[in-house]
Amino acid sequence: MVSYRIPKEKDPAPPAKAVAESPPARTGVATPPADSGASMASTPVATAAGAALTWSAPARWEAKPASSVRKGSYTIPGGGGAAADLGITAFPGEVGGEVANVNRWRGQLGLAPLPNIEVAAAITRLEVNGLKLGVVDMTGAANGAPSRLVGAMVPFGGATWFFKLLGPEAVVAPEKAAFLEFLKTIRPAALTP
Repeated sequence: MVSYRIPKEKDPAPPAKAVAESPPARTGVATPPADSGASMASTPVATAAGAALTWSAPARWEAKPASSVRKGSYTIPGGGGAAADLGITAFPGEVGGEVANVNRWRGQLGLAPLPNIEVAAAITRLEVNGLKLGVVDMTGAANGAPSRLVGAMVPFGGATWFFKLLGPEAVVAPEKAAFLEFLKTIRPAALTP
């Protein structure tokens, strides 16, 4: 595995053109900007500020530049030109809680929401480097194509971090084991050697 480090941003994210001209970030320390906000469908979304997490991604995952919303971003290539996307985000507080977030992800796959009790049963609990992770794995159809989402919710430092692997079933299925190993590398930045 290769370790990556994202330097702390001093100003809000540069304009999209400047990001596109920058070489891809090959780092995995996500230090949120001091005053961060992003536009999603013209609605400002506050990202988490404060304590950061670090991780080590497999060398075959292609790092993409982080953004004002994403703390880390990777493309996972598959066969025949297909690829999956791994997005790492952090938002203040509980962001609606586990039920809301699992059902939001289900909606992205065209799946109906689950009742609270079924959401709890769908979450696998892990403890890694002092962090409590809730991991889900679901299959549906994003944009009409068979898709799979394997994601983790990580409460840390007054925020909730999301590690979401999404893409064609044929790409995500063989990457699940690598994703679970990747999750074991997540740790508070203060604990990074």
